[in-house]
Amino acid sequence: MPDTAYLPRISAFLKAAGPGLVVMLADTDVGSLITAAQSGARWGYSLLLLQLLLVPILYIVQELTVRLGTATGRGHGALIREHFGPAWAWISFGGLVVAGIGAIVTEFSGIAGIGDLFGVPRIVSLGLPVAILLWLVFTGGYRCVEVVAIAVGLFELVFIGLAIAAKPDPGEILASFAHIPLNDGGFRVLIAANIGAVIMPWMIFYQQSAIVDKGLGWQHARDSRLDTLVGAIISQCVMGAILIAAAATIGKGGRGTAQGLDTVGQLADAFTPALGPWLGHVAFGVGIIAAAFVALNVVALSLAWGFGDLTGRAHSLTLSPRQAPAFYGAFTLVVVAGAIGVQLVPNLVALNVAVEVMNALLLPLALGFLILLATRALPPDRRVEGTYKWVVYVVSGLTIAFAMVGVLDGVGLL
Repeated sequence: MPDTAYLPRISAFLKAAGPGLVVMLADTDVGSLITAAQSGARWGYSLLLLQLLLVPILYIVQELTVRLGTATGRGHGALIREHFGPAWAWISFGGLVVAGIGAIVTEFSGIAGIGDLFGVPRIVSLGLPVAILLWLVFTGGYRCVEVVAIAVGLFELVFIGLAIAAKPDPGEILASFAHIPLNDGGFRVLIAANIGAVIMPWMIFYQQSAIVDKGLGWQHARDSRLDTLVGAIISQCVMGAILIAAAATIGKGGRGTAQGLDTVGQLADAFTPALGPWLGHVAFGVGIIAAAFVALNVVALSLAWGFGDLTGRAHSLTLSPRQAPAFYGAFTLVVVAGAIGVQLVPNLVALNVAVEVMNALLLPLALGFLILLATRALPPDRRVEGTYKWVVYVVSGLTIAFAMVGVLDGVGLL
């Protein structure tokens, strides 16, 4: 007879899995992907090592949200309000709003750019995802929203195929690790942008609230951590893949330039010579749309959940729109306003890099509250303590330091 002893373990993992994978698939949003593309176009493979180093950093940050969500059953904004007062809670939410608005505009910009590439009118390319998102959230419930997000998000793996099709030179990749131009201000700006593209305030709010909405408790913490680790690895594989594809085509191993890459269409043309114009555009378009759809869902939900945390109004996908009108109203407002606002965006690539640098600027606020809560707001036996606490401090401090140096470079102060 086959050994079935492992089935309960798998069942437990599948019950807890979802919030970590969804938030990590959303992490590779349009802004993140285009930032990685600019990194490869401008600096070849030099920033690939950073993508690898960001895997444990990303996991450490999001593991704290797992700890907080499963141990307290409270959303991130609610915990800040409870332990630091409403003023600090609104300040934290303000950072979330700034990051969320930037993200939503870039997601819709990416979708519109793909629509323009195939001659789809913007009223369709923007209106259709709005309608699908509203229908999904208003009628689906938490489990349905999660399953659809994962199913769509896995199409982002197409970028790994694009990287393979670009035929990168392994020797050049390894050689790039020994030649990292930290003395160049432009390079440091992209370090900050890549950090901001991987660690974003809305990820913290989303995963903690999703854990609460899914009904996960401390008994699910171990499986939720594994869910988060798997998601972090997938996320950075996608980021690394698009950087490699850009470096091997636009950057040609580090000898290229990012000049003239102002639209999604130009990026698609540059990324897909090995696949031919039609198939290349389709593959690139599928990846961008999948990334944008998942991120739109996650960012809008994080804002709606965060608003509910601060105001005390009902905010759960387990409730109907009639039971939680403020929650669903906030979600609708964010999605519709983002679609309308995208018409004002003149330069997609420049906007995306700027948004990620802005995320890096918000890191001290986002990580500061996260670490304070993880070390003070939890029951003593569930807090971050001992060696791991110092690992969290050191990793967070170095991440913030590198991000701030890049931000200062970006505004001309270094």
